[in-house]
Amino acid sequence: MPKVKKIPQRQCVGCREMKDKKALIRVVKSPENEISLDFVGKKPGRGAYVCRDVECLKKARKTRALERAFSTAIPPEVYDALERELEGGDGQ
Repeated sequence: MPKVKKIPQRQCVGCREMKDKKALIRVVKSPENEISLDFVGKKPGRGAYVCRDVECLKKARKTRALERAFSTAIPPEVYDALERELEGGDGQ
């Protein structure tokens, strides 16, 4: 009997839905308290995930979900970079 490979699931901070890890964008808080985007999923630090949907990002920004996930303020540049990625990089 072939072994079924388990696909990792993560919860989007915007819509709160469980989705495949590869379908989400990871936002990372490094040990130096620097917030950045992680498209590969390998950067060290605490991660939070957002769907590749602009509406999900808007909802996460409005409810301050990333701030709560990281217990720190998120610079507007991170949100802007996420928004640019979602608007231009849907085919990734």
